[in-house]
Amino acid sequence: MTNKSETLAEVVARARTAKGLSTRQLASEIGIDQSNIVRLEQGSVAEPKPTVLEGLARVLDLELADLYALAGYTKPTELPAFTPYLRSKFTDLPPQARAELAQSFNAIATKYGYDAGGPAPGQDEN
Repeated sequence: MTNKSETLAEVVARARTAKGLSTRQLASEIGIDQSNIVRLEQGSVAEPKPTVLEGLARVLDLELADLYALAGYTKPTELPAFTPYLRSKFTDLPPQARAELAQSFNAIATKYGYDAGGPAPGQDEN
């Protein structure tokens, strides 16, 4: 967990230093250019890519949700459930394909004890 008053730049710089990594080493571990790490730690990156945040979380042992929050991305609690997400994101798929995706997700969720319940069709759309 991070201190809420810290910035993404401060959290990354502190964690990198604590791990004993240079900006070059961190960038190499994530698979990005060193200048991206330097700019991020200077606070010059307005919207870091999710893949960069995921790499930072993995290499620096940070909570991905904290990094997303510090970067200004939507908090996971504000995201829709999977079924309404499917309906709104994949409108170009036929309804049967979306239904199959939802059924597959529900089967996997049930297998692992996850409650995949979400709003009924039409309850969440504008």
